[in-house]
Amino acid sequence: MTAPEDRARSAFAREFGVGADLAWASPGRVNLIGEHTDYNGGYVLPFALPLRTAVAAGRLDRREWTVWSEVGRAPVTFREADLEPGKVTGWAGYLAAVVWALRDAGIDVPGARLAVASDVPLGSGLSSSAALECAALGALLDLAGADLPLDDWPALAQRAENVYVGVPCGIMDQAASSLCHDGHALFLDCRSLATEQVPFTIADEGLSVLVVDTRAPHRHADGEYAARRRTCEAAAARLGVDLLREVTDLGKALDILADDEVAVRRVRHVVTEDQRVLDTMALLRAGRAADIGGLLTASHASLRDDYEVTVSELDVAVEAALAAGALGARMTGGGFGGCVIALVRTESAGAVEAAVTRAFAEHNFRAPAAFVAAPSAGVTRV
Repeated sequence: MTAPEDRARSAFAREFGVGADLAWASPGRVNLIGEHTDYNGGYVLPFALPLRTAVAAGRLDRREWTVWSEVGRAPVTFREADLEPGKVTGWAGYLAAVVWALRDAGIDVPGARLAVASDVPLGSGLSSSAALECAALGALLDLAGADLPLDDWPALAQRAENVYVGVPCGIMDQAASSLCHDGHALFLDCRSLATEQVPFTIADEGLSVLVVDTRAPHRHADGEYAARRRTCEAAAARLGVDLLREVTDLGKALDILADDEVAVRRVRHVVTEDQRVLDTMALLRAGRAADIGGLLTASHASLRDDYEVTVSELDVAVEAALAAGALGARMTGGGFGGCVIALVRTESAGAVEAAVTRAFAEHNFRAPAAFVAAPSAGVTRV
């Protein structure tokens, strides 16, 4: 398949009868560790994938935006009157959201035509929405001739998704899509927004990250995600902190919450997951990537038992990968479907993939898809 930027430019010319003025591309991501910690002000460690979403764009001399996507096929047009949160829905709503967020930030976004092509699979937990938002953000800023520091892109893209689209996501996905460097993972403190580019050249150690798309549909993901966020916010209020990241004595916190078993489990996951991110960072800094496997597996167990966001396909994939020799494995993304990552010896990646495929067949699950992920660069003009 041709690169998404080439497909986006070709589609632009076909749909609109002229060539695009410019194009931007932004990657999907996997999160190595640090799940459901971002909206609790904690730590995350994602890296960008080579899979990208591209937006080809051309300026219009009137205040309207016509957008086309490989997903929707039929063009969608929206105007200034439609730039109210929730008014444009579906895939086009993410593009309207970026226009709205830029204008709300005081940036004079011109009318435009946009064509979208993507290699990031939808609904897989690889952050296709953030990839679309950041690619559109780059294209629209470029058309406007506006200079927005890259460090400000994640918060603006997150605001677009939170307020316009209505998805209460944290900032990790947008940060990964915009800020990641090739060959690095991104350590992000979601409270201070401080970042560190962490070398993640695990191929030099004979290791790979195998990404397994379980192709399990996201079941009740939006409502359950929002419910967990509300539980965490309520627990933080009871504990007298603004964010669960600020809990320093887990035992004491769990004693305070002892009358609410659900809150106990949720808080235990968040606090221990933050520590697992810090422990992973320490091992990577020490050049001991092979030793992070146990932390990945412990993260999955916590997400399964305490945060309760896994489904059977995710659990079976992790179990099969570990049985086939993976050094560690966990679900990645919000859960309720989506992907698993496995840290493997490079020479065993094929055997681990085959073991997961066999396990899925035995459980009568849909066949999974898998690929080895290379840490890649964030958003760029293409």
